[in-house]
Amino acid sequence: MPVAARSPGTRVDAVVGEIRERIAARRLVPGVRIPSVRAFADAMGVSKSTVVEAYERLAAEGAVVARPGSGFYVAGKTRPLSLQAMGPRLDRIVDPLWITRQAQQAGSDQLKPGAGWLPDSWMPHEAIRRGLRRVARADRAEMTNYDRPLGYEPLRHQIARKVGEKGVGAEPDQIVLVESATQALDLVCRFLLQPGDTVLVDDPCYFNFLALLRAQRVAVVGVPMTPEGPDLRALAALLEQHRPRFYLTNAALQNPTGASLAPTVAHRLLKLCEAHDALIVEDEIFGDLEPDAAPRLAGFDGLERVIQIGSFSKTLSAAARCGWIALRADWVEPLVDLKLALSLGNGHVTAALVHTLISEGAYRRHLAETRRRIAGAMVQASAELRGCGLEPWSQPRGGFFLWMRLPDGRDGAEVARRALARGMVLAPGTSFSLSEAWNGYMRFNVAHCADPRIRPILREALG
Repeated sequence: MPVAARSPGTRVDAVVGEIRERIAARRLVPGVRIPSVRAFADAMGVSKSTVVEAYERLAAEGAVVARPGSGFYVAGKTRPLSLQAMGPRLDRIVDPLWITRQAQQAGSDQLKPGAGWLPDSWMPHEAIRRGLRRVARADRAEMTNYDRPLGYEPLRHQIARKVGEKGVGAEPDQIVLVESATQALDLVCRFLLQPGDTVLVDDPCYFNFLALLRAQRVAVVGVPMTPEGPDLRALAALLEQHRPRFYLTNAALQNPTGASLAPTVAHRLLKLCEAHDALIVEDEIFGDLEPDAAPRLAGFDGLERVIQIGSFSKTLSAAARCGWIALRADWVEPLVDLKLALSLGNGHVTAALVHTLISEGAYRRHLAETRRRIAGAMVQASAELRGCGLEPWSQPRGGFFLWMRLPDGRDGAEVARRALARGMVLAPGTSFSLSEAWNGYMRFNVAHCADPRIRPILREALG
């Protein structure tokens, strides 16, 4: 669509705004020639005189410089990174990073059925207090020194046993500890990617995947999801077309749909990626919430072409930041070098706390009780949401997400906007997708759906 047809203000304002956005998104960087007057006029559907006036205005404010006989070039130094400018143009009320801030800053009285974590009241507070007391009694040096390069060894042994229970054969020295699953993904991206590479993600997918990958300045392409995993025909075509560096996915309890990989899909997915020389990064963050473990790509593959990441923020505590990376042995040392260059290591005290917690029987009992509560909340929330006219995309095997289709083709962004005005944070499909295919969907966290105020507000927001 021509700029003049989709932007407020004059045509000159529209052209100026377009160039500013490209500079903010780093699609145009200092020293790069901006489009010629003729080419930009044709592309934007405006006159050449309009573009000339816009470029002169940009030059007057110092955004670009004119070089006689050569054209206009971006001036100055690289602007600070703006993830909002690098992503699709979304209303701020449904921008995913804004949603995260609203949910994190919300008071205890604000409704958060769009949140991505369990309620505070569901977390193992007493076990955490006991663990903190045990860690506080540790040797003085352990309270103040840097940890080992790979991270706290007892926790790495425990994680190796933990992933082994789900079919992933990883030695403790193939486990690298980091501060969170988000840092794990960031580190893997820095390790594998360079600007201009392509990464495949599920469509829809966890919205922070999209923001983090944009920060890496790579192309992001969505693979349509089905209730049993990615659409394999679409995946094959996209692998052939884009030759991506890797495919990023949740093998278990996918965010936002709650889907889990079927075994046949997992095998075919691995063969397709191998045939096209694409790696796989498998996010395991929700795995402990499964009643029965779905196939793990890292288990079928033996960590040859699959890197697995995870953390304990969804099951133990988001305040005790501790994540991990499981990968092939010959990649461990260069990845650790990168980790040390970026952070000098991970937090030993937090790692010791997590080890204390997951080593005790209390953690298994906590998981069993959490899964039981989630199952009950799933039944109740499904009934309540159906009563409001929503329908589930699929029935998850576990986890706390429901991916719901809104009635009568309603737009999720508009519903979220109305709900926020009434004190309720929702997570519309727009936030999880690179396409418009999921605008009529909404992610609900069933653990946050028990409040009786939610149903009437949702009905009002649906109009």
